[in-house]
Amino acid sequence: MKTQSTNKKKVTYTSKNMIKNITNVRGIECWGAHTGVKSLRRDLALIYSVVPASAAAVFTQNQVIAEPVKVSKKHIKQSKGIARAIIVNAGNANACTGEQGRLAAEAMAATTAQELGIDVNQVLVASTGIIGEVFPVDDVLAGIKESVPKLSSKSSAGSFAANAILTTDTFPKEGFIEFELDECEINMGGIAKGSGMIHPNMGTMLAFIVTDAAITPELLQTTLKELVDRTFNMITVDGDTSTNDTVFVLANGKAKNTLISSKKDPDYAAFRKNLEELMLHLAKLIVSDGEGASKFINYKVTNAPNEQTAKIIARAVSSSSLVKTAMYGRDPNWGRIVSAAGNAGVPFDYEKICLRIGTELELVKVLEDGHPIEYDKRLMKQMLRESHVVIEIDLKSGKKTATAWGTDLTTDYVLFNSVYTT
Repeated sequence: MKTQSTNKKKVTYTSKNMIKNITNVRGIECWGAHTGVKSLRRDLALIYSVVPASAAAVFTQNQVIAEPVKVSKKHIKQSKGIARAIIVNAGNANACTGEQGRLAAEAMAATTAQELGIDVNQVLVASTGIIGEVFPVDDVLAGIKESVPKLSSKSSAGSFAANAILTTDTFPKEGFIEFELDECEINMGGIAKGSGMIHPNMGTMLAFIVTDAAITPELLQTTLKELVDRTFNMITVDGDTSTNDTVFVLANGKAKNTLISSKKDPDYAAFRKNLEELMLHLAKLIVSDGEGASKFINYKVTNAPNEQTAKIIARAVSSSSLVKTAMYGRDPNWGRIVSAAGNAGVPFDYEKICLRIGTELELVKVLEDGHPIEYDKRLMKQMLRESHVVIEIDLKSGKKTATAWGTDLTTDYVLFNSVYTT
């Protein structure tokens, strides 16, 4: 699908019918290889900027941290926010792997740097797959050596990279935006993966975004952190936060726009808006591919006293297993929704709230000022058959809003994850 905004020369391409992808960003080359770690898919992705790029990163908040996360944290600090390459393997998370895993993650970076002829601190590393298995370092390093000579700016190379980072995903998640800054055409593209272990504060979720805009590393890092809290941190599938969560953004400046160094710069707002749009697009694709999911659920909290309260309540409701299972069963058991909101740990006046459930086309009020409202349950069950469901909680206590996105919890999810490694 292709959508066009009212902004001059702005076009967003989504992954349903990709016309452009990350290789259409100036100075970006990619490849996706098959190393044999995964038997039926490409399983190694390489993204390369031909010039040094401002780099920003956000990582998992799980206390058990995968080895590639440790390496990337170290590199982005030592390079002072400059990077040129992202190397990613799928099929093995390289988490809980001890010394062997640490050396393997370091070897991935070192081999990539050597083959490209760049500083090792300008290489960022990510992994996804099964936790706790010995890392297949020889296969992965051979794949890196095979991939570097094949780096390409062709669209097919970008698609290879998007497919190479997948695990249980059923489709690649890609996005691309064109817009203008300072009368310069800016390209911004991204790829992501995620299907299970998805929860606010990210899950088994990787996202890599590249742009040819010029922006300082410091401002890019601040912006990424703020936008992750509004996009990737507002999605959930199963309530499990992974060991490997990673979001990287590279901005190499090849578009030649005036360097953005402050939030007060005239072009900053437009850059931020488009980055948020792309991140939200990728986040929603992850939710839509949730393991076993049959519904995409939009959780809105409106008229809250502050944005933080709205976010916390939206997250709490979207994370509730009882709410998820009710949505799967098309059961209009709205008591589970208000109970989850009440367990969020933030105060609100229950006797003021209004609750509506339905679809994007029609919402049915079931609660008003803390009192139940008579409604057509047959109609409600029919609405809950839809693949897109909306739950809206109006706190009537302010003007701030927040939205979270999630799935239902199905028997297919349970069956799939009960035999994941066997």
